[in-house]
Amino acid sequence: EAEAAVCSRCRRAQLRLCLERLKGLVPLGAAAGRHTTLSLLTRARLHIQKLEDQERRALHQIEQLQREQRHLQRQLEKLGMERVRIDSIGSSLSSDRSDSDQGES
Repeated sequence: EAEAAVCSRCRRAQLRLCLERLKGLVPLGAAAGRHTTLSLLTRARLHIQKLEDQERRALHQIEQLQREQRHLQRQLEKLGMERVRIDSIGSSLSSDRSDSDQGES
């Protein structure tokens, strides 16, 4: 029975230590005075939910930016191919002109 009381005291001490650590991690706001265990755990749960929502929004934004990046990359590649085609048309036109210029001399 004495051993059970010691274990019980150890568990309560461990719980107090964990609650103190939790107080340091959870923003308590203006009412940072004495909190009950229930209010601290409730605030911790709300804080975790808020962090999860922020993470979901951040992941969604990352996916959206990656899609936009792929789209812009495809546009850039398309513009690059058009430029090559325009350059090749321009060079063939200039060589045609120089051929006709030589025939007139």
